[in-house]
Amino acid sequence: MEKTNEIMRKAVAKAQETMRRGDGGPFGAAIIDPEGNLYVASNTVLADNDPTAHAEVNAIRKACSEKHTHDLSGCVLYTTCYPCPMCLSACVWANIRTIWYGCTAQDAAAIGFRDDAIYHFINSGCADENVLSVKQDGRELTLVLFTEYAKDHRQMY
Repeated sequence: MEKTNEIMRKAVAKAQETMRRGDGGPFGAAIIDPEGNLYVASNTVLADNDPTAHAEVNAIRKACSEKHTHDLSGCVLYTTCYPCPMCLSACVWANIRTIWYGCTAQDAAAIGFRDDAIYHFINSGCADENVLSVKQDGRELTLVLFTEYAKDHRQMY
């Protein structure tokens, strides 16, 4: 547990730094790879004007960039709050199999963040069009991309 606390302290320190500067919310994340390299990032949604610039996504981007790969197999993510659905999905895409977190989605909701509301939307079948309307059209037009990708035996990820 000491190693977990040591890494989590680095995520907290990074979050405090950028939160106090007004770059984003109270979210920090760190990724450690099997070799012991540490990649620390924080939420920069406000500074970057980017709603996807969550701490976990920023840490994944940093680790992937520095490691020159899209595959973070064997890496572990430490984050100051339970990841939102986008960040959980990013971890799955990056092949991160272990996440340690501090605060809960309910803790984030208690101060006004809507992670918990997004989980509720997903768990209710994404059927609330007041939140998001998802419609399909143009399958025939776009299917050519998938056919070509598969035919050329492109890399799966």
